[in-house]
Amino acid sequence: MGSLFRSEEVCLAQLFLQSASAYSCISELGERGLLEFRDLNPKVSPFQRRFVGEVRRCEEMEKTFTFLQQELRAAGRVPGPCPESPRAPAAREALRVQEQSEQLAQELREVTRSRASLRGRLRDLRQYLHVLREGQRFTSLPAPLGSPPRPRALSEREPILDPSLQQHLERKINFVAGVIHPWRVTAFERLLWRACRGYLVASFVEMPEPMEDPATGESITWVIFLISYWGEQIGQKIRKISDCFHCQGYAYPESEASRTEAITRLNGQIQELSVTLEETEKYLAEVLDKVAQVLPTWRVQVQKMKAIYLVLNQCSFDVTKKCLIAEVWCPVRDLTQVQDALRQGSYQSGSSVECFVQRVPTSESPPTLIRTNKFTAGFQSIVDAYGVASYQEVNPAPYAIITFPFIFAIMFGDVGHGLLMFLFALWMVLYEDSPRLRQGTNEIWLTFFEGRYLILLMGAFSIYTGFIYNECFSKATAIFPSAWSVATMANHSSWSSAYLATHPSLTLDPNVTGVFRGPYPFGIDPIWSLATNHLNFLNSFKMKMSVVLGIVHMGFGVVLGIFNHVHFRQRHRLVLEFLPEMIFLLALFGYLVFLIFYKWIKFSAADSLVAPSILIHFIDMFLFTSNAENLPLYPGQVPVQMVLVVLALASVPVLLLGTPLYQWCRQRAPRTVRPGAPLATREQEPLLEGQEAGNSVNATTEDVESGGHSPDAKHSDFAEIFMHQAIHTIEYCLGCVSNTASYLRLWALSLAHAQLSEVLWSMVMRNGFVGLSYVGGVVLVPVFAAFAVLTVAILLVMEGLSAFLHALRLHWVEFQNKFYVGAGYKLCPFAFAPDTWE
Repeated sequence: MGSLFRSEEVCLAQLFLQSASAYSCISELGERGLLEFRDLNPKVSPFQRRFVGEVRRCEEMEKTFTFLQQELRAAGRVPGPCPESPRAPAAREALRVQEQSEQLAQELREVTRSRASLRGRLRDLRQYLHVLREGQRFTSLPAPLGSPPRPRALSEREPILDPSLQQHLERKINFVAGVIHPWRVTAFERLLWRACRGYLVASFVEMPEPMEDPATGESITWVIFLISYWGEQIGQKIRKISDCFHCQGYAYPESEASRTEAITRLNGQIQELSVTLEETEKYLAEVLDKVAQVLPTWRVQVQKMKAIYLVLNQCSFDVTKKCLIAEVWCPVRDLTQVQDALRQGSYQSGSSVECFVQRVPTSESPPTLIRTNKFTAGFQSIVDAYGVASYQEVNPAPYAIITFPFIFAIMFGDVGHGLLMFLFALWMVLYEDSPRLRQGTNEIWLTFFEGRYLILLMGAFSIYTGFIYNECFSKATAIFPSAWSVATMANHSSWSSAYLATHPSLTLDPNVTGVFRGPYPFGIDPIWSLATNHLNFLNSFKMKMSVVLGIVHMGFGVVLGIFNHVHFRQRHRLVLEFLPEMIFLLALFGYLVFLIFYKWIKFSAADSLVAPSILIHFIDMFLFTSNAENLPLYPGQVPVQMVLVVLALASVPVLLLGTPLYQWCRQRAPRTVRPGAPLATREQEPLLEGQEAGNSVNATTEDVESGGHSPDAKHSDFAEIFMHQAIHTIEYCLGCVSNTASYLRLWALSLAHAQLSEVLWSMVMRNGFVGLSYVGGVVLVPVFAAFAVLTVAILLVMEGLSAFLHALRLHWVEFQNKFYVGAGYKLCPFAFAPDTWE
């Protein structure tokens, strides 16, 4: 809890690493994730550093791994995550990894090239075989068995190579055969006819089986063409046109015996190539299995090795060039672990000289380190989104664990809606270790999953406030008997039958004895859901509740500033800033809270008609007047209010001039450093004395860039200090008014949520109950489905997001700016995070 309340103490340290054991020591430190390394060579180009060769070698191996991974994915295999996190390899092991990876890559290239060549050759042979088989149908027509040859008349259907027709041919017939893409057949045929003027016979037929397109890899049913022509010139035209259309041409034998022999030969070659290709596929599968087994481990090892060399490039050598010196930001509580890691790294490298760590004094602001777990990480992220805490200032996150869900629940109070939200978050919490939930790719889902504990508390608090409002899907529940008695009112009144017939609305008078039997045990009485003035009653209740909770929340934020002043030994701020701030807040708005509770306690139902207006009293308080028509709440009210206003106004000059005058007096006096002052105090003085410490908006540029403290920070002159303090005073005094009004959003959004839920029930769900007999049951099914969808989409998602954003604003602006600077920067330790290697 100490680290969550305030960031841990972080120191600047130097690591003295022997050259032989530096690699092992950095590897050990990376496994533990303790230190943030600083670059001691900022002006040296990355290409001129000591270990640039090793970094390039790691990058070359990463390129090889990328090629191997692409081959795995091309084969339909997805490389899995590394089963365990291996350590960074030693130099000799790295050489072995490099050699084996390059050997596997070379084998994959050769096998893949051979397989592609075999597939292309096999595809060509199969296409050639189909061309010859389909060409047989056009160029030969065998006679029936046992029939003697006899002369036949000429016909267009006769095969063009029929021996009986040879006597009619005066010229030699030539052929062009091949395959063409089906999309180009029409254009190809039209161009052939126009270019050759019809001196050809072209036949087209689809291939019996689809084959792969070598250009796109798609499976296509190619078209076989066979063109017969007369004359060499026409043949040249046909070949040129087929080349323009990217046709694959094949030699077509003229005699039937040659074609039969070619078909037989092709069948044998196809069979041999199929066997060879099958063996090649088996060998490729074996190589891919080996790659899939070792690639995840190699990737993690090489990436760790590269990270280590990048860190070593940030170190500097000593004069003897035998020792590496590194500067790190280190949590003080982890110094023992750092020394143990250095000792372990020296032992693993076999070095006889141990490396060691030494603290170094510095005037720079250390980074902020706040350790979180899976429960507090979501709340800390909300605070860090506003600004990372300055070094060792009060962290608002532990208080937001309670206040944020509670403020959200005030705007989202409904038992039914809160229960749905709670169950959804509980499901995520119970199955948080499921890889399916953690490794989602939807960014919106991952946002919900990371904030599962925040949603769980928001749902639980919404159930609590829903019971207080007595609302469950906009309907009141009678958990306890109502405190109002209608029977008593009927017995003590003149409610006749005629009166009841003419008055649909009845009034319960709490002044009648026995009508009101005391307050409801918990929450709001369910009878108010039947009252016509239900909304007026809730308006008054929720508005006053919002003001009270808002002033308490702001006052708590001002009180937290005490811890900053005491921790950084700025005790003058307790008198010159905290005291006037609290006087101003309590004298005006604290008094308003007192009036609300006093009126609730003093006035009862008997004298409620003469109860004065708190708003008019509060206005008269600033005007130093009294209203005769608005009776005072207690004797001597006007003098008390005048004294409170004078105190509030008197605190403004103190807040405006107190700190600047104190700083001016200290600058004129001889400055001495307290011998026992802690380092954090001296580091924080430029921030907490030289500027306003209650709002990050007023932080200087140097403070923001360097985490709130400039390395060469000096005391600012009186004019600058006065300007910062004047801005802070104006912002605080005006903010007390505007921030108090801003908390009225609790009232507004709570009423909006309740009214929207009521409208959804009355316009959707109630329609399912108006039917008669079985009709109502049938209609209720789709009506309830629509009600459920609208409830989740509008009331849970949209209204929940709206309430979340308003609660976020109330914490960032109204609460945190009372004590939180948020001008720091996070400690980013060098660590081998498992998620980065996945």
